[in-house]
Amino acid sequence: MGRATAGSARRSRRGSAAASSPAGGSRRGRGQKAGGSPAGPGAQAQPPGPGAFNLGAQSRRWAAFQERHRLSCEEAARLLLDAYEYRGLVKHTGGCHCGAIRFEVWASADLHVFNCNCSICTKKQNRHFIVPASRFKLLKGADNLTTYTFNTHRAQHTFCKTCGVQSFYTPRSNPDGYGIAPHCLDDGTVQTIVTEDINGKEWEKAVKEHKTIRDMSKP
Repeated sequence: MGRATAGSARRSRRGSAAASSPAGGSRRGRGQKAGGSPAGPGAQAQPPGPGAFNLGAQSRRWAAFQERHRLSCEEAARLLLDAYEYRGLVKHTGGCHCGAIRFEVWASADLHVFNCNCSICTKKQNRHFIVPASRFKLLKGADNLTTYTFNTHRAQHTFCKTCGVQSFYTPRSNPDGYGIAPHCLDDGTVQTIVTEDINGKEWEKAVKEHKTIRDMSKP
């Protein structure tokens, strides 16, 4: 039940403190006033297009925030988007035993963990919680992962080539998400764990009757 996609953490060097349009300070075309509004009687200013934004009265505050924390405009925007989209969640980090695989995942501090009794989950004690793919990022080790599949081959059991630890995988029940091993998370971000047994020996019946498992990988 796990698929490995290499998500590299992009860090750009400190950029301009000005958060305007991508062209930032581009030449004004003919017929435009200094403020960027079209000239002519009754003409109305056009809203910025996708990717462009006007901070208005918040421009100085934004620039000061970037300067104080030494962030590029992209990094500052990412912080803002993460804070909004992932509100109520915490960023967990984790990985395999040897350290070749490292990842981060946004999830609740109170984890709902599945304990499956199918043949493979029993043999490797595959307890996991499920998250949407958009909340998971592989930080390092894409080239050190290998995958085992069997039966329907929908579950992608990924594990480290060096130490053999499976810290995450793509579940058959949720191919659009990831199953994360809570015991592979770093200390300090998990508050509570509630474990739910699921009858993987009758997988189709168990998943069909479960009311929420399919939705756990939806953003």
